[in-house]
Amino acid sequence: MPATETDFYELLGVSRDADGATIKSAYRKLAMKYHPDRNQGCKENEAKFKAISVAYDCLKDPQKRAAYDRFGHQAFQQGMGGGHAGGDFADIGDIFETIFGSAFGGGGRQQPRRGADLRYDMEIGLEEAFHGKSTQIEIEVSQACETCHGSGATPGTSTRGCNLCNGYGKVRAKQGFFVVERPCPNCHGRGEVLVSPCRDCRGEGCVDRPQTIEVEIPPGVDTGTRIRLSGKGEAGPRGAPPGDLYIFVHVRPHTVFQREGTTLLSRVPVSFTTAALGGKVEIPDLGGETNTVDIPAGIQSGKQLRVRGAGMPVLQGRGRGDLVVEIAVETPTRLSKEQKALLEQFRETETGEECPECRGFFERLKDAFGA
Repeated sequence: MPATETDFYELLGVSRDADGATIKSAYRKLAMKYHPDRNQGCKENEAKFKAISVAYDCLKDPQKRAAYDRFGHQAFQQGMGGGHAGGDFADIGDIFETIFGSAFGGGGRQQPRRGADLRYDMEIGLEEAFHGKSTQIEIEVSQACETCHGSGATPGTSTRGCNLCNGYGKVRAKQGFFVVERPCPNCHGRGEVLVSPCRDCRGEGCVDRPQTIEVEIPPGVDTGTRIRLSGKGEAGPRGAPPGDLYIFVHVRPHTVFQREGTTLLSRVPVSFTTAALGGKVEIPDLGGETNTVDIPAGIQSGKQLRVRGAGMPVLQGRGRGDLVVEIAVETPTRLSKEQKALLEQFRETETGEECPECRGFFERLKDAFGA
């Protein structure tokens, strides 16, 4: 496209600060006016239509428009200058890089790639989740090579610039209008290659070996809690920073307590005499304290009693949750003759007022069925 070609904004008849809607509206009006179907055989109008189409194609795209505003028609010409070190641009990818940063164009050599993150699944008991614990784990992890100290090069040797990308770290290939930039396959984006790779790590700068790691489990953790150990992951290649190690906690089910957040729930059976007359039950919590729970007379199965502050610790906070005791009234199944006789005497004295729920249910049955 010649540099003397008419300005795109002039072609569309809009100002340089026009918004997208204004540009679109102007293009539609001109396109209808100069469309070849409405001006058959008119070469001048056909050329005009092509010119406004090119202008609109550029200005409707924010990236192309920004490049055009800064460099004019030269933004879309090939062969605009030398390599990457000069003040000119090799292609439109460099223009987008200058305006928008490396997200739209080349960014030079790739930065050292940090090591991979690792995951470790740890199973603990509810008591350990309550108190927290210090423990050690042993995992196979990539660590810096002791021979080359993580450089990847044989001691006493160095690196040289990559011949394929000339030390830039990236190679480019044209795909139609655009230029696609990819990491150099020879140096993997580093811009340099090893003269003599280390034999122990084969040039990677790291080797796999077991490592013992201290882990602190804080009180109050729950299943799904993730603990991050910074820098305890895989070593980065050729001296790059290591990744992180993530400990995923899984809390085993408990034989007495169920957990809902910081609340502990326990189903406690009581005798029918205790339920009828009232009494007390003692329940130890995970903190080692014994909690005395008052059972009110006449309590029913399913009733829940709450003990404040006897639950799980708040993770990375203060205080504890609650202990919730769910009452389960147990009907006796093994009675002596004397006990049966006493119960028979009690049944003979029943009036129905002792169990209002039972009485109400059977009265509803009579009303429903006319019995």
